[in-house]
Amino acid sequence: MASLTCPGCGTQVQREDLICFTCGANLPRPRPVEEMSTPPTVMQEYLRPDAVTAAKSLVTCPGCGSALQDRSARACAVCRTPLPRPSGPIATVVLRLIFPTGNVDVPAGTSLVLGRDPEISLVAAAFDSHENVSRRHATVTVTDGGEATIRDEHSTNGTFVNGDRVVPGTEVRLADGDSVRLAADVTAEVSLPINELDPAPYSANGHGGPH
Repeated sequence: MASLTCPGCGTQVQREDLICFTCGANLPRPRPVEEMSTPPTVMQEYLRPDAVTAAKSLVTCPGCGSALQDRSARACAVCRTPLPRPSGPIATVVLRLIFPTGNVDVPAGTSLVLGRDPEISLVAAAFDSHENVSRRHATVTVTDGGEATIRDEHSTNGTFVNGDRVVPGTEVRLADGDSVRLAADVTAEVSLPINELDPAPYSANGHGGPH
C-alpha cells in the first residue's frame, strides 16, 4: 500500500487521520475503488481542497476561541488577550480524539474548538447532525509540553470526561484512554502517547493526577 503524505507539508500521514499533526492541514481521505459508491461521512464531505488553507487557523485564542491567523502574534486581534509564548521545545505529542466518523488530532502547542460553528471550528461538519451539540461546545488544548485539557464553553448540554460533567468554563486534564462526550451521544476516545511526555507535570510518583 502506497504511503500517504500531507498536501500541505509533505509529512507522511495515516489513512484515518483528518488533520496533519505537523502543519495542521485538513487531509483528503482517498476512498478505495470498491467503495466509490458509498456516500461519504460528514467529516469526509467537509474535507474539501480549500479546507487546507483554512486549516492554517488551527490555533485559537485561549480567551475567546477566535482563530489566530498570525501564529507569531503576541495578543489576540479580537479580544486582545495576551497569547502564550513557547517556553521551550514543543513536544512531539499529539492528542487524538477518535470519533466514530474519524480521527481529530491536536498537536502540542495548539487548541481546537469542538462545535457546530464552521467559522471557529475546523471540524464543525462532524457535528452537523447533532443539534444537541452547541455551536461552540468545548475547546481542547495541548500545551507545548504535551499536557492536554478540555474546557466546556458553557455549552447547553454539557461536556463529559469519563462520565463526569465538566464545570462550564473550567479545564479538565485528559489522559490516554479517557472518554470525552459532547451532549448525550457524541463520544470520542482519547489517545495520548504519555510515554513521550515529561512526567514532572504529573505527580511525584510519575503517574497522572486525578481528572
